[in-house]
Amino acid sequence: MIVLFKSQALLDEKALAACMAYVDLNPIRAKMAKTPEHSHHTSIKKRLESLQQYSTQPKSLYPFAGNLREPMPQGLPFPLKDYVELVDITGRLIRADKRGYISPAQHTHP
Repeated sequence: MIVLFKSQALLDEKALAACMAYVDLNPIRAKMAKTPEHSHHTSIKKRLESLQQYSTQPKSLYPFAGNLREPMPQGLPFPLKDYVELVDITGRLIRADKRGYISPAQHTHP
């Protein structure tokens, strides 16, 4: 059996956000979940649950710092709200090469 894989360097915040969204959307694209809130074993599900229950980010995940201008932010250098919006908008795109997407009728809760 030959196993092939691809390695991609994440050189800036845009690449990091795109990669995170890609991974968080895998269950939706595979039609295993309808929304990020129902995507088992993803960081987006854990982040959304923590926001709804405790109005804070989960301590077990690296936090979103939200300040791009700070030289060395203690966390991911963009706001969690923006990341949730990125996942939601990207997940709603219907792609011919992917099986699933977030339905227009579904709502992602930040």
